Amino acid sequence: MISTEPATGKLLWKGEAGNVEQAIDVALKAKTDWARQPVGQRIELVRRFANEVRKQADPFAELIARETGKPLWEAKTEVQAVIGKVEISVTAYAERTGQKKLDSALQGTAALRHKPHGVMAVLGPYNFPAHLPNGHIVPALIAGNVVIFKPSEKTPAVGEFLVKCFNASDIPEGVVQCLHGGAEEGKALVEHAMVDGVLFTGSARAGIAINRKLASNPAKIVALEMGGNNPIVMLDTPKIDDAAATIIQSAFTTAGQRCTAARRLIVVDSIYDKIVPAVKQLAEKLIVGEPFADPQPFMGSVIDNQTADLLSESFVALISRGGKPVMHMKRPDEQLPFLSPSIIDATEMSDRPDIELFGPLLQVIRVKDFDAAMAEANNTRYGLSASLMGGKPEDFERFWFEARAGILNWNRPTNGASSAAPFGGVGLSGNHRPAAFYAADYCAYPVASTEMDQPRASIGIGLKEG
Repeated sequence: MISTEPATGKLLWKGEAGNVEQAIDVALKAKTDWARQPVGQRIELVRRFANEVRKQADPFAELIARETGKPLWEAKTEVQAVIGKVEISVTAYAERTGQKKLDSALQGTAALRHKPHGVMAVLGPYNFPAHLPNGHIVPALIAGNVVIFKPSEKTPAVGEFLVKCFNASDIPEGVVQCLHGGAEEGKALVEHAMVDGVLFTGSARAGIAINRKLASNPAKIVALEMGGNNPIVMLDTPKIDDAAATIIQSAFTTAGQRCTAARRLIVVDSIYDKIVPAVKQLAEKLIVGEPFADPQPFMGSVIDNQTADLLSESFVALISRGGKPVMHMKRPDEQLPFLSPSIIDATEMSDRPDIELFGPLLQVIRVKDFDAAMAEANNTRYGLSASLMGGKPEDFERFWFEARAGILNWNRPTNGASSAAPFGGVGLSGNHRPAAFYAADYCAYPVASTEMDQPRASIGIGLKEG
C-alpha cells in the first residue's frame, strides 16, 4: 500500500495491509479489562489523548494537509475538532447513557445502566481522515468498547498518526488498533462474527453494501453516514453578497469534498438574476492551490487524479444532458488533481442524476416559487443537509417542517454542523444512527434491572390447599 501527496504526487507513506484475524484476536484479549475499567478512568485516558494531540498539533495538521491536499488552515481546524471531540463526548455520554434509579416494588431497586457492545469496527473516510473516525472512536472508548480502525486506503498515514496518539496516552494498543487495507480488509472486518458493531462514514454505495451484508444479523449495531445531494433553497433577500458567500462556503469548502456540501442551488425566479452572477463573481476570486502556499488558498486539490478525472467527466456529462455552463471546471495540470470551482445551470436538464458528485461542482436549478423549490429540494433519495437562504421566519418554519434532511439550516451553510448536536440524515444519507453528540447512543446499549439483596416473594393465588 502507498499514499501520495495529491498536491505534488510525491510518495508520502508506504506500508502493508493488516491481518484482520490477528487484529480481532488482540481486540478480544483487551476487551474485558477495558470494559471493566471505571468510566472515570476511561475518560481520564481519552483526555490524555486530547493533550497528546495538542502537543502534536502542528505535525498532525501538516500531515493531514499533505495527505488530503486541503489547505493548512483547514487541516488545523480538523486537528482542533479532534481535540474538542473529547469533552463533547464526555458530556454526551453522561447525558445520553447515564445511570438512573427507578421505583420498584417490595422495597427493591430498579435501575437503568448501559453496557458497551464489545469490539467495534470503525471505517473512516478520506475527506476528514482524523476528525470523522475520531468522532466514532472517542465515544466508543468512553462507553467501554475496544476499536479496530480501518482508515481509508487513500489516507493511511493520518489514520496511523491518530492511533499512535491514542497509544501514546496510556490507552493499551489492543484497545485502539489501526488496521490498514482496502475493500477486502474492510469487508472481512465488517463480516467477522466477533465484531459487535460497524461504524461507517463514506459513500452510499459502500454503506448500502454494508447494510445489505448485515441485514440478517440484528445483533450487530450498524451506524452509517453516507453523504448527500444537498440543496440550498434561495428565496428573496436584500443580503445578496452575504448569501453568495454562504453559498460559496457550502459548495466549495474542502474542494466540495464534504458530505454536507451543497450540490444543488435552487433559486426562485425573482432573485435568480441577482444571486447567480454574485456567486459566479465570488467563485472566480477563489484561490486554488497547494496546502502550504502563501497566501493560503481557499481550497486545495481533490483527493487524487482518479477523482479529478471522474469529476471532469461528470461536468461534461451534465452539459451533454442539457446543462448550461455558468462557470467551467478547469484543471490546470492534468498530472495533478487541482480543479477550479464549477457551476452548471441544470434547469433545462431532462433527467438530472440524483448522485453525490463529491467535488467542487454546483448545479443551479431555477424555479418559479417556493412551492416548486420545496418539491425540487426533496427530489432526492438522500437527506443529510439542507439550507434555506433568505425568506421570513414563517418560510423557515415551513422549510423545517417539509424538508427531508437531518440537518436544516437558515441563512447558514449546509456544512455548518456542530459536534455538540446530532449529525446524521435520512434516506441514502444514513440509517437513523446520527453521530456527533448522539454517537453515545450507538456505542452502548441500555440494560434495565430490578434488584434485591435477598429473594423475597410469595404466590398468593392459584395454589392447591394443603
